[in-house]
Amino acid sequence: MHQIIYEADTPAGKIFDIILLVLILLSVILVMLDSVSWIRLKHETLLDQFEWIITVLFSAEYIARIIVVRKPFKYITSFYGIIDLLSILPKYISLIFVGGSSLIAFRALRLLRVFRILKLSRYIGESNFLMASLWASRAKIGVFLFTVLILCIIFGTIMYLIEGEENGFTNIPRAIYWCIVTLTTVGYGDIAPMTPLGRFLASFIMIMGYGIIAVPTGIVTSEMSYRHKNPDTNTQSCQNCMNENHVDNAIFCHECGHEINEKF
Repeated sequence: MHQIIYEADTPAGKIFDIILLVLILLSVILVMLDSVSWIRLKHETLLDQFEWIITVLFSAEYIARIIVVRKPFKYITSFYGIIDLLSILPKYISLIFVGGSSLIAFRALRLLRVFRILKLSRYIGESNFLMASLWASRAKIGVFLFTVLILCIIFGTIMYLIEGEENGFTNIPRAIYWCIVTLTTVGYGDIAPMTPLGRFLASFIMIMGYGIIAVPTGIVTSEMSYRHKNPDTNTQSCQNCMNENHVDNAIFCHECGHEINEKF
């Protein structure tokens, strides 16, 4: 039961998680349909019945997850444990408070389990590698952003002096806002220069924006080239401490030392 419910590397575990995801998707679709007035008026009873069926199934699954682990409280207070609880509470709350069932949309968070089913959990190591590179580059990125902010203040002030209030640049903060929007190549278009000199400066800022966007990428890439990748992990879950980040072919849990369940 532990392998089926908590692991996706086994055939039974994969089937269980796929069925679970289908139910989650169905539940979210039902919530969306219930928000459409004419569908709710025409099929309110049917939608409510389906939602109760799914809620009961999720409740049984939540109880089963608590039963099959040796430390239930650790699961209950874990990230997925809280999400699982939030996915079933709204329907029961709706019995007391009107409109509580709309909170069932929180079930979409359970789709995070797709990382386990598609064995994308091994790429979590890659994401940690990227996050570590970003964190190591924080000083350089901070200096870069500060430089960009200074440039926006300078160019925004210049644009205010060139265009003036008659062309929509009513004050320096508004001109700085325009510069930020232009430099990042967003271009809302709510403010635009009208004079030839203003348009020339705007063109220069737009072209410079393309080069500035590439700078953070270069900083992080440079940092990543000096770091080592983490080993691949699988979805095997320790029955004792519930740790799921085990290296491939590991026999014992690196967190508590308990023997990991064998694969089917």
